[in-house]
Amino acid sequence: MPVETIISEPSESEKQILTDAGFYWREKESVKVLVCKPIEDAGFLNGFSTRNGGVSDFPEASLNLAGFDEDSADNIYINRRRFLAMFDGKFELATAWQVHGASVKTVSTDEDVANSEERFDALVSDRTGTLVGVKTADCVPILIGDPKTGSFAAVHSGWKGTAGKIVTRAVENLQKEYGADPVNMIAAIGPCASGKNYEVGQEVIDAFAPAFQAHERYFTPTRPGHSLVDLKLANRDLLIGAGVNAANIYVAPFCTMERTDLFFSYRREKKLYGKTGRLLSVIGRRN
Repeated sequence: MPVETIISEPSESEKQILTDAGFYWREKESVKVLVCKPIEDAGFLNGFSTRNGGVSDFPEASLNLAGFDEDSADNIYINRRRFLAMFDGKFELATAWQVHGASVKTVSTDEDVANSEERFDALVSDRTGTLVGVKTADCVPILIGDPKTGSFAAVHSGWKGTAGKIVTRAVENLQKEYGADPVNMIAAIGPCASGKNYEVGQEVIDAFAPAFQAHERYFTPTRPGHSLVDLKLANRDLLIGAGVNAANIYVAPFCTMERTDLFFSYRREKKLYGKTGRLLSVIGRRN
C-alpha cells in the first residue's frame, strides 16, 4: 500500500476534536506544525512537525529533520530552517543522539546546545533563545513546560524508554535542576503509533511487567506472543505518577501509522522505501 504524501483537509468534526484535545495547526506556505495551545498560553513556544513542506525525497517534498545517514546534510538543514521559521524570534536548536535509553541531558551552556552527539533521549533547560527537541517516527514525543520556573523538557519515549520511565526522569530533572513543582507542569503527548496499530512481541510485554504494577492495561493481545501496546496511555500514567495534574496533560489525537499523509512512520515506510524521515518536536521559552 503506497504512503500518502498529500495532506488531507480535516473535516469540521476533526477540527473540533483537535481543539477539544488542546491543539491547533500553525501553517506557513507548505509547512504545517501541530501546537499545544495550553503550553503556548503558559509562555512556551512548542511544536510537533509534520512531513510536508520540505526538500527531502521521503518519497517527495518531505520535511525530514534528522537522519544524516539516510539524507543529505543540506536537505536536513534546509528543512530545519523551514521548520524553525514557524516560531517567532531567533532560536538555537538543542538535540541529542537518541539511543532508546532513559538518560536526560541538561542544556545550560552554549556547549550543551552545540553538542548534539551526546547520547540522551530527553533534554531539559530553562535557557531563553533555545529550543530543545527530540526526533521521532512512531515513538512518543512529549513536551513539558513549567510556567512558574520557565523550565521545560522534550522527551523521546519509545517502548524501551517507556519501560525505563524516561518521562518520569525528565520530570525529576526539572525538579532537581530548576526547583519545578510537577503540579504546575503542563505536558503534551504528541503524534505517535497508537494502541490500535503498534504491535509488539513478548520481549516488550516482559519489559513492562516490572516497570508497571498493572502493565496488562497497556496491552491488547493479537496472536500468540504478540500484543498491541498503548504507549500514549503508559506515558500519561507515568506523568500522573510523577505528580503532573491529569488536567494538565494533553494528548494529540493522531496515530503516525494511520496518518502517513501527515507524519513519518518507521513501521509503515521502512519496508516500502528502505528509509524513513524523522519528525522533530520542540519546546522553548518565549523571548
